[in-house]
This record gives sequence, structure tokens and C-alpha cells, in this order.
Amino acid sequence: MKTKLIYALAIILLASCSKKTEQVNNAQQDERIEQVRTTVLHAQEIQRQIEVSTNLQGYITQNVAPSLTGRIEHIYCEVGDKKQKGDTLVRMDQTQYKTTKLTLANLQTELNRVTELLKSGSATQQQYDQLKTQFNQTQEQLAFLEQNTYVKAPFSGVISAKIYEDGELYGGQPIVVLTQINKLKALVAIPEIYFPIIKQGLKLTLTSEIYPNQIFNAIVEVVYPTIDVSSHTFQAKIVIPNDKNLLRPGMYVTTTIGLGKAKTIVAPYQAVEKLVGANDRYVFINNNGYAQRVTVTLGQRFDQDIEIIAPEIKEGVELVTTGQHKLVDGVKINVVK
Repeated sequence: MKTKLIYALAIILLASCSKKTEQVNNAQQDERIEQVRTTVLHAQEIQRQIEVSTNLQGYITQNVAPSLTGRIEHIYCEVGDKKQKGDTLVRMDQTQYKTTKLTLANLQTELNRVTELLKSGSATQQQYDQLKTQFNQTQEQLAFLEQNTYVKAPFSGVISAKIYEDGELYGGQPIVVLTQINKLKALVAIPEIYFPIIKQGLKLTLTSEIYPNQIFNAIVEVVYPTIDVSSHTFQAKIVIPNDKNLLRPGMYVTTTIGLGKAKTIVAPYQAVEKLVGANDRYVFINNNGYAQRVTVTLGQRFDQDIEIIAPEIKEGVELVTTGQHKLVDGVKINVVK
């Protein structure tokens, strides 16, 4: 019984000491005054834009190959060669093509003879129709063989790869790869917040580290209609004229998309704090002599300044710019001029 009484008294004593310690700490907190410097926020007009990095692609890249297997007689190009639309790139074995061409010539002669016989009544309409059908089928076959024996460039471009050599047996892989480079394309991933703004036909610019003093024009050709659920971005296909062939497929570029003018609050970047272990950003403002912590969303960066967005961030608010690292929410502050 005596032991229990002593134990109870000890608990009461500890609770009393803990309460007194808390009161002392609160008193010290009430007495704490941090010295800070502030700046009054003003709204300003900015040219809103976003920058997105991407890699360039040829506007069209096509594997050039015939629809028939066979021996490759000759390839008329090497990697890097420029070719115009309609140029012959590959000549396949011509045996089947020449045989079918001769057959068609014989059928043409026979068709002409039967046509005359039909006029004089020496041939029937059925004979003529059968021969005409055979002629038409052979003509179509010859056109198919010609297209796949003399393989031509479907568009103007450069040879970006060559897989076979003369005399080899074509077995399914493309013989050469043709890439259009006088016009390029790229896919850019844009944050979903800008989806209502990005439209087909929107003009933008590109820069490359290879040409640090040059700006290249581009235009949005396609806006993809869906949003990626993991990255919360959507894709846009942009087209870049490249008449001087300065840019090449595979180059890394930065896309700058202008989104018009906007009025917003811009503050010194050094005034923004980052929550440890998270990506949350916050600032402190002067709330009648006390520090008020405000979580903000960061917008566009301008050298040493950055756009900050929050309901509490508006014109006339005093933003703490010096001494904010030692502040906690609700501490008393003294603004040093």
C-alpha cells in the first residue's frame, strides 16, 4: 500500500514538472522575436511560356523494300545520299519482269488480231472477252513486277541506312532506309494544365546547343486527345521546316511554347523554402507582426525571380526575403528596414 502511494505521488510530481516545462517553453516562444527583412509584392505582366526538351525525328522515315523476295542486282545509293522522289533506289532480279513483259507483248498482238476477226465475224465475243481478261491480268501483274523490280523513292530524302549489298538475296529486312530531313517532327510532352491552350497551328520556337545563337521556327501539327495518367502530360506533334538542313534527326532541342501575356506575382527565388523529404514549397509572409507560412505553387522562372501562386499571395502582401530559414508558423517577427 505504501509503495503504491509513493508511485502515485511520483506520477503527480512528474506531470507537474512537465506542465511547468511546457509553460516555460510557451513563455519563451511568446517572447521569441525573429529579425527579418521583407518586400512588398506587386503584380506584374509576364510573357508566359513553357520550355520542353525533346529529340528530333525525320518527318517521314520509310523502310524501302520490294514486296517480292529475290536476288538484289544493284543498289543505286549509299548512306548519306540525297534522293528525289521517283529516283530508282534498288534493281531486283529482272527475269520474271522481262518474261511477263514479253508475254504481255504477245497477248497485245493476239488481242489486236482477235479484235479484227471479231469485226469480220470470224471470232466470237467469248474468245475476245477471254483474251481481253488475260491481257488485263497480265498488264496488272507487269505493273506490280515493275514496281517491285525497280524500287523507287516514295519521297525526297536521304539514305539513313543500307542493310544489303549487290548480289545478296533479299529476305525480308529493308534494303535501305529513306528519311525526309527537309522537314522534321518531334513529340513533346506538355503538362496537362496547358491542354486548353495548346491548339493545332500554334507557333513555337526551338533552340539547340549545337547552334547557340540561332532560333528555329516550328508549328503544332497534332494535339493528342488523351492525358497520360502517370505523368499528367499530353503529347503534341510539332513540325519544323529544315530547308537548310541544319537540324538532323536525333538532335536534342529545347522547345519554347509561348502562351500569351498574364498578370501574376513574381518573387525572389531565394525567398522560397522547400519542405524536407517532400517537394512542397512554401514562403513566409508578415501577418500583423507574425510569420505566416503559406504553401505555394511555383510557376515560371525568370533568372533570380520566380512566379509564386497561392490564394494568400497577392498585391500588397509583405513577403519575408531574409531570415525566413529560422522562422516557424506563428512566431513574432520584427521587420528590419
